[in-house]
Amino acid sequence: MKYRYFWIFAALVVLTMTTSIEAKPSFHQLVDAYFDDYFKANPSQATVTGFHQYDNQLEDFSLAAHQRNRRRLLQYLAAFQAINPQTLSQLDRDDREIMIATIRSALLEEDRVQMWRKNPDSYSGAVTSSIFSLIKRNFAPPDERLRSVIAREKQIPRALMQARAVLRNPPKIYTDIAIEQMPGNIDFFQDTLPAAFTDVKDTNLVTEFIRVNEAAMAELKNYQDWLRKDLLLRSHGTFAIGAENYRLKLLHDEMVDTPLPRLLEIGYAQLHKDQQAFADTARRIDPNKKPEDVLKELEKDHPTADKLLSSAQQQLNGLRQFLIDKKIITVPGGDQAKVVETPSFARATTFASMDTPGPYETKATEAYYNITLPDPSWPKEKQEEYLEGYNFPLLSNVSVHEVWPGHYTQFLWVKNSSDLSKVRKLTGAGSNAEGWAHYSEQMVLDEGLYNNDPRYRLAQLVDALLRDSRYIVGIRMHTQGMTMAEAREFFVKEGHQVPVVGEMETKRGTGDPTYLMYTLGKLEIMKLRDDYKRKMGAQFSLQDFHDRFIKAGSPPVKIVRRELMGQDGPLL
Repeated sequence: MKYRYFWIFAALVVLTMTTSIEAKPSFHQLVDAYFDDYFKANPSQATVTGFHQYDNQLEDFSLAAHQRNRRRLLQYLAAFQAINPQTLSQLDRDDREIMIATIRSALLEEDRVQMWRKNPDSYSGAVTSSIFSLIKRNFAPPDERLRSVIAREKQIPRALMQARAVLRNPPKIYTDIAIEQMPGNIDFFQDTLPAAFTDVKDTNLVTEFIRVNEAAMAELKNYQDWLRKDLLLRSHGTFAIGAENYRLKLLHDEMVDTPLPRLLEIGYAQLHKDQQAFADTARRIDPNKKPEDVLKELEKDHPTADKLLSSAQQQLNGLRQFLIDKKIITVPGGDQAKVVETPSFARATTFASMDTPGPYETKATEAYYNITLPDPSWPKEKQEEYLEGYNFPLLSNVSVHEVWPGHYTQFLWVKNSSDLSKVRKLTGAGSNAEGWAHYSEQMVLDEGLYNNDPRYRLAQLVDALLRDSRYIVGIRMHTQGMTMAEAREFFVKEGHQVPVVGEMETKRGTGDPTYLMYTLGKLEIMKLRDDYKRKMGAQFSLQDFHDRFIKAGSPPVKIVRRELMGQDGPLL
């Protein structure tokens, strides 16, 4: 699902369609044709999703590919619009609406936002992620996967040359991030990748891999030099996408049409509400200290860097059992997620993430809960500051968000569903997925997790303030001229974040303009829950609401609201 991939890579996907559209296909035939074409042109995404017929191919990033993509998108848009919704079931009518919005979102990226013109890290990150997708899960024997690695590595020089050709005047921050990430990319090819194939006995295959891998690393180093010596010197563009693009992005990605001024009012109101709750909760812990000092004391209780991953792993079983005991949601079957370190090439802008197998992956079911460790090259003071952001109560909040009952739970429902449509399995809205995970953080404490211990509520509110700050900073940086310095200060002053977090979040916001989706989605879900409770009256149960919400997949909340309430209604 598109919202699960790292934000820099997500804007890069190219959708060159080759299958001809039938004169009058049925809705389901059109959906099949669309996704068949999508995965032919996006082989790396096919691998991640669980379709492995394209594992030896790498994306075409050329201008010609984008031009073909645009033409095909317009053809598919016209074809979906030509289908009379009155001839479809309610589910198919909703899925048709999702497909139209998905295509319009892709066209907005092609024509107006154009991250593919601006973000050099997209390309180095994409080729590395493409190879990583072949080694992180054992969906095929090592020899077979190594052959696919070799085939893709041979195409890296072409891909990075295409990147040089299409990039035009990126913002300096994008090039800075790309340069910052490059050592992680190169380290992956130098250390992680060879270590994945130590059991391969075919000496000819290993010899070819060594040769091709050395060539791939050389190309990445050349790209790194080009970034430093060429592109950085002409990186004078703006990262702001502008108010109209922002409005359209929310409309097509999230099906939200609330005017931006009203959205800002809602964001500031939520920020102030959470700030007050933060102060009140801090007084419950120690009424004789300032709230900031209470938080500082809380942050001192954190695992060391070498214990951070194991500490998170230990939390997961207890969280899962809580959901069962309190009848929060029906817990689907599936193995426990494994806590691992965030891949080296994706650490600059993410603290934690959930990496689940694709919805069509049948052989490799490992799910990874990624956590970013502090950079050992940082000064000791900065490392300590970073780890304070992973104090034990806040680490639990992250585990709720990523695993139980957040992203991993939602993934298991999708994977285990036998009747979920292809559209629901292969598309998703960030305001649903991230909104659900963020909503879960508050909900589980409301339902009694940790017996109302105020330390855990304070940590939950710190994360809520982080998401509230994203909400406001994203709108203001991209539509009102807020500077990066002002954004960093906002995260620290208004969001109670440590400076290193403010720095990383600001960098992320330059390329992820709608990361307001966390708070936005949470508010949409909370309103839907209240409305559904009024509708159901005495028959309402929290477990029923959660089951019905998550059973729908992760489409825009507007769609879930329609399916639960029987009609459209205000989202906020």
